[in-house]
Amino acid sequence: MKFAMKLFLLGASATTASAFLGPTTSSPLSSPTPQLHASLRDIVSGVGTGTSSTSAKPATMMSAKARGEGYGPPLGDISEAVGNTPMVKISNKLCPEGRTIYAKCEYFNPLSSVKDRLALAIIEAAEKDGSLKPGQTVIEATSGNTGIAVAMMCAQRGYPCVITMAEPFSVERRKLMRMLGAKVIVTPKAGKGTGMVEKAKELSEKHGWFLCHQFETEANWKFHYDTTGPEICNDLKSIGSDLDYYVTGYGTGGTFHGTGKYIKENSPGTKIILAEPGAANLIGSGIKTDRNDDGSPAGSHPAFAAHPIQGWTPDFIPLVLEQGLGLQDEMVEIPDGAGVETSQALARNEGILTGISGGATMWAAIETAKKAPEGSVIVAMLPDTGERYLSTPLFASI
Repeated sequence: MKFAMKLFLLGASATTASAFLGPTTSSPLSSPTPQLHASLRDIVSGVGTGTSSTSAKPATMMSAKARGEGYGPPLGDISEAVGNTPMVKISNKLCPEGRTIYAKCEYFNPLSSVKDRLALAIIEAAEKDGSLKPGQTVIEATSGNTGIAVAMMCAQRGYPCVITMAEPFSVERRKLMRMLGAKVIVTPKAGKGTGMVEKAKELSEKHGWFLCHQFETEANWKFHYDTTGPEICNDLKSIGSDLDYYVTGYGTGGTFHGTGKYIKENSPGTKIILAEPGAANLIGSGIKTDRNDDGSPAGSHPAFAAHPIQGWTPDFIPLVLEQGLGLQDEMVEIPDGAGVETSQALARNEGILTGISGGATMWAAIETAKKAPEGSVIVAMLPDTGERYLSTPLFASI
């Protein structure tokens, strides 16, 4: 059984160098205080110095479980710790005055990312329908977080695990998967995301292994419909708050599709903001991905270019994402460097340690807040922990 760990920290008013390649053009990170993107300079002054453009009131705690109360009865296994992640209020050191931004902190999942939900969903669905047999090897292509989550589930359930991963993704992710017992096959950088997907499919067909199909399976978005969406709506309802904007990026598109679908059905007035890298605006291009019969990509998308947000926007439009398109009310392109800078600003101003994708999502949330009517409430997804990025530009200046 799972128990909600409702931690509403309501503060008062107060990814590798490139997803698949080389150097970024982000602003210099040579000093302890980063040079913030122009949009953040309007809000933050003195990042890392303890000062802000507006004075912050003392933080207060509301609706949080009392310290010492305990989590609840012990869990049966680690998979029961997936989900029920907290939302944390962003202070006015980053959030524009008169608006409220909550960060949905997915690094509270047991292996520190939103992909724990995906791995649990895929494994449990496959066990239920019989497509995954006892002792069968599980294989998947991943930028890292899904592989770590799948390795966790395989270790807990007793399945051998093989992961294919494109070369540019961070080394620490490979080591975490190997620590969890997975075999990691690194595919050439030139093949990009499509290359690692094709390798996983090839090995699955050759050896009769179970292929997770994270980019195509309905289990992906349906789990977010059943969990992430309700968590957000229920937690805001518990404090009597509406939800005006929901902001997210995409990797597989499962979070956007499932959570967005639930929110639209239960809070029709909520506007959904979908972000993607400006350097790889696949959706914005209007060009569809060619597909194989199983829904997997038949080739690399012509609008793809290297970008610094690890885990976001592979070199194709995933089927799970494509099937959810139309739920969004607005698309936001993330400028190069904004994800890194906003992630660093979150760490130094809020004590929130998230990755480049979390920084990019928060940048989109801040930009949304600037244009939103006074009193608006915005929820932004933070997909993972900053500790996944120690060897990337996120920590280059540290």
